[in-house]
Amino acid sequence: MSAPCPICGKPADPKYRPFCSKRCADVDLQRWLTGGYAIPAAEEDDPDEGNQED
Repeated sequence: MSAPCPICGKPADPKYRPFCSKRCADVDLQRWLTGGYAIPAAEEDDPDEGNQED
């Protein structure tokens, strides 16, 4: 038994694995292309920034 579709939860179709349909595959692609899956990150201070000598 395969894992359910990560978009809608229906059983996955081997043709569109891991998705159940072309629609769900396209929804996932759209999320990647528009940055919907971006990982938020906090900016860290550069440790070398304060040690610069002119």
